[in-house]
Amino acid sequence: MTKIIALANQKGGVGKTTTSINLAASLATLEKNVLVVDADPQANASSGLGVDIKEIDCSLYECIIDGADVHDAIYTTDIGRLDILPSHIDLVGAEIEMLNLKNRERVISDVLAPIADEYDYILIDCSPSLGLITVNSLTAADSVIIPVQCEYFALEGISKLLNTIKIIKGKLNPRLEIEGFLLTMYDSRLRLANQIYDEVKRHFQELVFKTVIQRNVKLSEAPSHGLPVILYDADSTGSKNYLALAKEILNKE
Repeated sequence: MTKIIALANQKGGVGKTTTSINLAASLATLEKNVLVVDADPQANASSGLGVDIKEIDCSLYECIIDGADVHDAIYTTDIGRLDILPSHIDLVGAEIEMLNLKNRERVISDVLAPIADEYDYILIDCSPSLGLITVNSLTAADSVIIPVQCEYFALEGISKLLNTIKIIKGKLNPRLEIEGFLLTMYDSRLRLANQIYDEVKRHFQELVFKTVIQRNVKLSEAPSHGLPVILYDADSTGSKNYLALAKEILNKE
C-alpha cells in the first residue's frame, strides 16, 4: 500500500525541500521504494537529488499540462530505490493554465495514479504558497508533514495552513491527516529555539515528531553536490536526524 505524504508550509526556508530529499533518501536506505515529486517551480529537490534541470525533457509540468506519460518523467537518483519526478520553472505558469481544466484540484492525483503501486512512499515537495499546485498536492496526499523552523515567527501562518488543510479534508480529500509537525534548524544552545520547541509541543502535543532536525553544516552543503546528506556525510548529525525521522514514520505504520 503506497503512502503519499505532502510536505507543506507556505512559509519559505523552513526545511521542506531538505526534508523531502533527506527523508526520501533515508526511507530508501531502509529498503523502501520511494518517489520524490518536486511540486515547486524552483526545482530545488530535483537539483538536490542530482538531476540537471536544463537537461530535462519531461517533468511534472508536462504531465500536468500536456498529459505526458508519468513514466517518461521519472528519473533515477544515486540512491537505489529512490526516484524523482522533477519540476521545471514552467510550473510557475501551470496554475493559470490549470484554471480551465476539469477537476483542476485533482490533476496531480490523476498524474500519480498509474505509478502509485510502484512505490512504498511518495513524498511531494510543495512550493512555499497555498496556490493550486499545493492544493493539488494536498488533495493527492494521505498525510502532510509540516516543517517548522525553530526561529521567531515560527508559528506565524500555520493557522492559515491548518485552515487550508481543514477545507481540503472537508471538500476534496477526506483521508488527509497531519503526519506531524517537524521542528527543523534546531540549535539547543539558543534559548529561543527551546522556547519555540516548547510552544509547538504545547500547541500540537502528540502531533509533533519526537525527532528534531538540528542545525547542521553538512545538511546545508549536501544539495550543492546534488546529493542527499546520507551520501554526502553519513556520520553527520543531519544524516542521523533524518534516519531517525524515517524510522519514526515507519514505526507509526
